Amino acid sequence: MRTPIFRTLGLALAATLVCAQQNFDNVEVHSIPAQGNVYMLVGAGGNIAAQVGKDGVLLVDTMYAPLAPKILAEIKKINTGPLRYIINTHVHGDHIGGNEPLRKAGSTIAGGNVSGDLGAAAGEGAAVIAHENTLNRMSAPTGKESPVPPAAWPTSTFFEDEKKLFFNNEGIEIIHMPKAHTDGDVVVFFRRSDVIATGDLFTTTNYPVIDLERGGSYQGLLDAVNRILDMVITVYGQEGGTMIIPGHGRLCDAGDLLNYREMATIIRDRIVDMIKKGMTLEQVKAAKPTADYDPLYGSGGFWTTDQFVEAAYKSLSQTVKK
Repeated sequence: MRTPIFRTLGLALAATLVCAQQNFDNVEVHSIPAQGNVYMLVGAGGNIAAQVGKDGVLLVDTMYAPLAPKILAEIKKINTGPLRYIINTHVHGDHIGGNEPLRKAGSTIAGGNVSGDLGAAAGEGAAVIAHENTLNRMSAPTGKESPVPPAAWPTSTFFEDEKKLFFNNEGIEIIHMPKAHTDGDVVVFFRRSDVIATGDLFTTTNYPVIDLERGGSYQGLLDAVNRILDMVITVYGQEGGTMIIPGHGRLCDAGDLLNYREMATIIRDRIVDMIKKGMTLEQVKAAKPTADYDPLYGSGGFWTTDQFVEAAYKSLSQTVKK
């Protein structure tokens, strides 16, 4: 069963709760070269992709607000230019928590290098880019209190399948993956560096997180993983070539993503078969459809195996004919 706190808050606010409970004083932020102009920053919360060069710095996601000074200090070790862009992969607090302080530390390029209105004049902080659905999840109707402070909201959004940006002599594709982990997920493809930042569409630390309350779906997430695999080019077999920065966990290549896809596909098929047989949620849980993968992906953290099976069952039940 999901704990009461998760029923009440949902996944987007669960990360905020973790932030409030965690002491960040001892958290260290480190940068790892990914490939080309791109680095992976690890600390607490979601991984950050940092693209650096003569034009300055672009970040994908922002961890937690208390870590902003440490994130900026680590970036200065690899590039002394200004922070120009922040891209949010989705709405969850461990990926957008540092939006406000990091945006304030940056400055927008006059005129911008990205299509659409940046929503801020030159010099008024870094531009924050996200899919329109992510902004909708951060904000609230007029007269209602929004779950995220307005200063942390995106300044540039898009509703199409893709938004393109040219920065540091590199083409960057921001690709929307609908109804996947949430309804606002994007992956960021650094074309010259050949690096993909996936957000929580792919992690190495837990089972797929399907946020049903915010438009996520099991099949949508699996479709997104397959689309990312279509973008990957390897050097030999499943090794080398395109590097992948997951939402959580280690730096990866195609082989890691293939293993994740295989796990997600097999478990989907098992649960679909159980649903077709008329099994209830509790019966499916008791059958342990994830047992052989639990040593790799099982977690006792904020997203447990039990929660994964429950979300998978509810999502797949909407499309399966019994």
